[in-house]
Amino acid sequence: MSSTLVETQFHAVLSASDDALADAIDLGASLLAASAADWPDVSRAVLVLYERTADGCRRRGWEPADVVRAVTRDLGERHGPIAADLVAAQARSYAGTGRRWSAQVRELNATTPWWSTDDAYLTELGAREGLDRFGTAARVLELLRSIARLPAIEPLTAATFREPAQTRPATGEERQLGRVRALLAKAESTEYPEEAEALTAKAQELMTRHRIDEALLGVGADAAHTPGACRIGVDNPYEGAKALLLDAVADANGCQAIWSSSLGFSTVVGFDSDLDAVELLYTSLLVQATAAMNRAGSHLHDSGRARRTKTFRQSFLIAYADRIRERLTAAEEEAVADANAASDNRLLPALAAREVAVKESTERMFPTRTTHRLRGRDADGWRHGKAAADRADLGTRDRLERGDRAGEPSRG
Repeated sequence: MSSTLVETQFHAVLSASDDALADAIDLGASLLAASAADWPDVSRAVLVLYERTADGCRRRGWEPADVVRAVTRDLGERHGPIAADLVAAQARSYAGTGRRWSAQVRELNATTPWWSTDDAYLTELGAREGLDRFGTAARVLELLRSIARLPAIEPLTAATFREPAQTRPATGEERQLGRVRALLAKAESTEYPEEAEALTAKAQELMTRHRIDEALLGVGADAAHTPGACRIGVDNPYEGAKALLLDAVADANGCQAIWSSSLGFSTVVGFDSDLDAVELLYTSLLVQATAAMNRAGSHLHDSGRARRTKTFRQSFLIAYADRIRERLTAAEEEAVADANAASDNRLLPALAAREVAVKESTERMFPTRTTHRLRGRDADGWRHGKAAADRADLGTRDRLERGDRAGEPSRG
């Protein structure tokens, strides 16, 4: 029976040691692909296994985007679309919970299966990927092993960490996010640093104003206003510096970011609209930082050495994140001070209550977290990264003094 064959070969691959894995996949793929007449039955059995494997991931805390990200990190880009197929198979019987889950499924184009019938899935997958039956079966077995071996992680929608009561943004919030996205898209595309600075500053101003308004509206509200969480991918290379940048953006927007280095993501804890702001701003700043780093690296070092070394780029991004933290913090403090004065001192207690709620939620999820310090080792990279962050100034009126940070590398 094909279902038994699929199960047997899957478990053989799953239990194989790293040394024996290639042989186990070759044997399993050969047996699954041996008969063209049985291929439709194998296809149906694979999809049943997809659903069960995806459900196991969900119970272990993994959301759709996390699964695809983990598979891509483990096996490479070519396995990503097949991981999305697993999400689509699961979506037929499990609708997910919350706005973020649904958004992830939509972004993966996995709301409905793309294949015509379950009998035809493997045939159509092979055609899509340019694989014969053996190659298709091998790739599916590789995928299933990778996903089944994912460890348990903290679920984002546990009973003690529930979805915000408002599961979809209000119409005004959708418009606000649309304006922010448009501003950041322009900032990423412009070749003029001053224009990018102005556009990014305006986007941050809109996000800060929305956070302040939401805090004031929440004064006296009940416990329905509860923090949530999301995971944001932190990819190689220079993932430590990128996690530092995400932490700076999260901190300035009332959230906390916990980096899971071995899993390739940070979990950001905060109120729902703040999480949207963090994801948008981090993504944009990372694009801007990468572009600035590449521009700096295209010039020659004073000694004639091209600025393309790992230490240069690592130092560039660490300095960039460090300076962005300074400027975001200064801009936030100024905006809060102005708004607090205009609200008859009601804002600071409201923001303090939100900060406590975020801190408590973070401690429940990550009771044993640790901290790390990253240092840049290339003085030239540090200088250029700091200058790039100055050009990406996010404050409308903040003018921080230029000066060295304690962690700045020396030229000696």
